[in-house]
Formats: sequence, structure tokens, C-alpha cells
Amino acid sequence: MKILLTGATGYIGKRLLPVLLDAGHEVVCCVRDAKRFHPVKVSKESIKVIEVDLLDSSTLANIPKDIDGAYYLVHSMSVSSDYECLEHQSAINFRNALGNTQVRHVIYLSGIVNESKLSEHLASRKNVEIELSKGKYHFTALRAAIIIGSGSASFEIIRDLVEKLPIMIAPKWLQTRCQPIGISDVLLFLSKSMFTVKTYDQNFDIGGPDILTYKEMLLEFSRLRKLNRKIFIVPVMTPRLSSYWLYFVTSTSYKLAVSLVDSMKIEVVCRNDDLNKILSITPLGYSETIKRAFSKIENNTILSSWKDAYVSSGINISINDFISVPTHGCFLDKRENKISDREISIRKIWSIGGKKGWYYANWLWQLRGFLDRVSGGVGLRRGRTNVDEIYTGDALDFWRVLYADKDEGRLILFAEMKLPGEAWLEFNINEQVLTQTATFRPRGIMGRLYWYCVYPFHGLIFQGMLNKLSKPEL
Repeated sequence: MKILLTGATGYIGKRLLPVLLDAGHEVVCCVRDAKRFHPVKVSKESIKVIEVDLLDSSTLANIPKDIDGAYYLVHSMSVSSDYECLEHQSAINFRNALGNTQVRHVIYLSGIVNESKLSEHLASRKNVEIELSKGKYHFTALRAAIIIGSGSASFEIIRDLVEKLPIMIAPKWLQTRCQPIGISDVLLFLSKSMFTVKTYDQNFDIGGPDILTYKEMLLEFSRLRKLNRKIFIVPVMTPRLSSYWLYFVTSTSYKLAVSLVDSMKIEVVCRNDDLNKILSITPLGYSETIKRAFSKIENNTILSSWKDAYVSSGINISINDFISVPTHGCFLDKRENKISDREISIRKIWSIGGKKGWYYANWLWQLRGFLDRVSGGVGLRRGRTNVDEIYTGDALDFWRVLYADKDEGRLILFAEMKLPGEAWLEFNINEQVLTQTATFRPRGIMGRLYWYCVYPFHGLIFQGMLNKLSKPEL
């Protein structure tokens, strides 16, 4: 069958793609930017990539007419303060576009929406579900609570809280119950539901066997990690304070923290397990999903991470807008060094950031990350998804990868930190010379003042980093 997969560069989409290919489907991957599409460990023979922006109706004409099924895995939460309207319009545009195809079945991954009073986030998901259900095709909505897996937002937030805070003074919403589900089971439900007649024109809640409060989830995580943690609930922490609490302790953006806190006050428990019986699926328990997640991390086999989504930085950019590093009206810091071993220098460059750090004066990088965090930026806490590889579109500490080509020996990073302007960092190996260029396009007088204030540190940081990257030893 021919399947349309939206959100193919997202956390769920990247993982669902190989499952669909293994099932023998031909998959049409919808992406906003083809440069960000780097499927891992899959055969590209059965993949077609099309660029589609669901808010731009003209691009929807790229959707093939002969698709049989479609997955809607697109969410705009925290990309904009007006994300409800964006999600609503995207759903309408998608539904209308599918009206010109032969699609028989559409599946949407949503959130559990059992309470009459919903958060803005969950209400938006419900509205999308309503719009998609109006199409001339069979429709199935799978509603999940929080998804636990290596690289998932929920897993990373829990991990940050437990590993960073021996004692937690926490808001009362930690007593809210939810029913977490492992990413492997989400993929099973998504793949096995497609073209299953008993799922047509219905919605189902999907969850694991355990119903836990957020506090119980944190404590179980700490037990599995053999960490002694104490949690004290206080009733006086406002939603704003709760959002700041998540923002400063975890790797989430502030906008996402606000949306999460709003949703976490509402109980998300499955109504029944009807779909488990229809599809013969027995979901894993919470403890087992945590163990599996760490197994993936330890073996460096994380296929996707929520941090690579633009939502992790709280801004919405297009790589195409920044791939050409400007020169006019910009400040440049360009340095060159001869290298003796191209392969070693490439490996060093492709390992930069994350736990490896920036090779020289890491404490200054950490200070810059801390100052960025205090001013509302992402800081350094996103790290990197893979310790050895870098792909276009990846998040890399407070940078975004714009271009990465090992054969060419070229890597371009764009700054997502808080700046009075725009900044690029480029590494380029030509023959036996490594060129490292920092480019800054200032915004007004504050941008120019910023450049002159930090310029004295460039000689220390950038030259030191260049020297390390040029040395033959690993």
C-alpha cells in the first residue's frame, strides 16, 4: 500500500517510517524542508519525499493522488502563541487536500481528552480531530497520554528532574494521574491500526497498564536509576512558577513548559482497552519502558529526539532562510590552521558539543549557556542526539545544524541562543587547511555593542578550539 506520512522528520514520524517499510508499504514522506530529512537505517527505494507546508495550500498539490492511507503526526504546540489557530487551519487544509486523492484511511495521533474541561493544548488536539474526521475517508484517532521513550519530551523532562534534583519542592499537579505508554507500543498501535476495519471511524485511548501520578513516575524513575530522591508537594506554586520550575531545571523551552503545565493539571487516563483487544497488543509497563529507553541511550541507537524539533528552541525557522551565510553588513572572525590528518579533524568536528564539549575553554561555553538560559534562551542543555553523527536540522547545544557534509568537510551551525542579531559558525576543510568562520549579523546598535564586547574572548575561545580540531591526535 502507498502511505502518506506527515511529520516524517518529527519524533514519532522518524520511528514509524522503518516500521511501515518493514511492513512492505511504499511511503510518501511529507516534510517542510527536504534538507532536514535523513532517514536512518531504512531502504530509500520505497520512499518518496515531498515538501509540504500545511499552512500553504499551494504546496498540498504535491500530495500524490494514488495514496491509500495517511498518518497525521503534525503538531504546532509552542511554535507560536497562536498555535491553536495554526493547528486548526492545518487540519482543514490537509482534509481538503486529501479530498483530491483516493485515500481510504487516515490515522491521527492525539492526546487523551476525557475531561469536559481541557487545557488549550488538549482542546487544540480535539479540534484537529474533529476537523480531520469530516473527510471523505475512514478516520481513526489514537489518543495517548505521555509517551515514554529515548529522546521523547516526557522522558527527557522526567530524567532532568530526577537526575538534577535530589530534593524537589514540587507543584500540586504532580499528584495528577496519567497513563504513560512506551514509544514501541505507540508504533505498534499506529502501524497495526492502518486498514484494520474495526478501527474505522472511531477514536481510541491508548496507554500502558500502569496508572500513576507524576510524583509516582518520578520516584519509580529514581528507583530504577538507583537515586535517592525526595519530593515535597506545595500548594502555593502558581502555573507561572511551575512553568519556570520546568524551564530552568529541564531542557524544555518556556513556551512548551507553559503548555505542559497547563495539560498536566488534567487527568489523562484511558477509558478502556478496547483497541488492545482488537489489535492483540499487550502494552509494556512504565518500568519496562524506562529500562528500554536507557538501553537505547547506552547503545547510542536513538533514532529521533524531540530536541531536534524547532519547538525545542521556541522559534520557528526555515533552514533555507539561513543556509547561505551572509557577508554584507556582518562581522567576521575567520581563522585557519593546517591539518595533518583530515579524517581525524572531521571526526573531531562531527563530535563537537554535547558531552564532548567545545574542546577549549568549556567553562566559558557553559557560562554563555547559563547566561542564555537566564535570558530565556535554550542554553546548552539540549546536547546532541547522536554522539558520532550530525545531520542537517539537528539541534546541537544552542546551535541548529544548517549543513553537514563529511565528504565535503563542511559544517554550518546557526545560533538559536538569545542574541541581538544572527550568528553562524562554519567549519570547512579544503585540502589540508581547516577554516573556521564565525559570522555575526547585528541588529541595531545593541548588536554592534554585543560584538565588540565579546570580541576579546574570540581570540581565546575560537583560536583554542581551532588548534584542538587541527591536532592529529583524537
